[in-house]
Amino acid sequence: MATTVIQRKKVETATPVRRVVMGLVFLALSMLILVLFALKSDPALKTTFVMNPGGIDRGLAPDWVLPGFSTMIVLTVITFLAAVYQIFVGFKKATNVVLGIVVALFIFAFLAWAAEGRSLNLGGMLSGAVLLSVPITLGAFSGVLCERSGVVNIAIEGMMLMGSMVGALVGSVTNSLLIGLIAAILASVLMAALHAVLSIKYKINQIVSGTVINIFATGLTTYISQKILQVNQSLNNPPIFPRLPIPILADIPVIGPILFNQNMFVYAMFILLAVLQISIFKTRWGLRLRAVGEHPKAADTLGINVIRTRYMAVLLGGAVAGFGGAFFTLGSVGRFDKMMTAGKGFIGLAAMIFGNWTPIGSFGAGLLFGFADSIATKLAILGSYIPPQFMSMAPYITTMVVLAGIVGRGQMPAADGEPYVKE
Repeated sequence: MATTVIQRKKVETATPVRRVVMGLVFLALSMLILVLFALKSDPALKTTFVMNPGGIDRGLAPDWVLPGFSTMIVLTVITFLAAVYQIFVGFKKATNVVLGIVVALFIFAFLAWAAEGRSLNLGGMLSGAVLLSVPITLGAFSGVLCERSGVVNIAIEGMMLMGSMVGALVGSVTNSLLIGLIAAILASVLMAALHAVLSIKYKINQIVSGTVINIFATGLTTYISQKILQVNQSLNNPPIFPRLPIPILADIPVIGPILFNQNMFVYAMFILLAVLQISIFKTRWGLRLRAVGEHPKAADTLGINVIRTRYMAVLLGGAVAGFGGAFFTLGSVGRFDKMMTAGKGFIGLAAMIFGNWTPIGSFGAGLLFGFADSIATKLAILGSYIPPQFMSMAPYITTMVVLAGIVGRGQMPAADGEPYVKE
């Protein structure tokens, strides 16, 4: 009880400090918009934002033509007012939401400046951001399932990599999307089972176990890619899930092409979001899962099988990670290349922390990281003044900022990473 009281006092003492710090962050972003963009723009030039992604003839919307200088001044004023309010009053529980809005306004100002006097396909960028967020979000969902039960899983990257390779190989051999997808999920579940046995049964350090699986997956997939898939291209040419426009919804201007004219993986991500959020926080199964991750001894006393619950959570997390890995080969590229997951599993863990170990928070963070990645791609094509190497660094810089705690300390499960010994 004393420890709880001390922790609460610390939180209460830190609240005014964080309010001011976040206000200064808002103020810094406001000044950056003014100094870096507004004062360096030409009032005579306009920016054209194309709102229709390429290759889509449904839900078409007119382009946005905005005066660059005036737009940036307006954004500077809005973010400055948000900073002043945050410093003296505070947005309280909505601080992180306002931070997201201020960052979005900063990015919009940057885009208006970078594309000044030219056009930028904003609709295509947003549509691409949704696609790029899929593996990150699914990796975060996998982490939520595992860590809510008290098992740290940094092997998500390896599981996704194995799933993408097996999905490409089996999908090419069978020429079946469904069989390839099932094979990808099963391959990842096998990796998850290995992690579960090592960390739950044999109580090996969970970080070490996850690292070993990542190294194993990297080595095995690289070997198979070089010795088999590159030699015989017919084994690395799986079919790809096509776009599936949803009737009526796909015809909504702007929103329709971005959200409702995507492939199966995007829709599955939204379905998983709803299922996991409800299951974890609104059902008896979710209550037991969270109890095992928070206080396994108390859960065991109440008759909950801690070991079985953790096994189930890790295996489910592996299935979600495998589904995310299949996105790379069966939902996007249509072939497997070594290390093609490119750290998306690790970024998914950052998204999970950003989202405070909740599905809906992880989804929002996944969209943020996906948008940062999409900006890097689009502006490199646009020929921005900023070197493309810096734009490619954007998702990883965002990850470090998140992990540094700028969004506040999350509330991780109390027994996360601690092996359970039944007395």
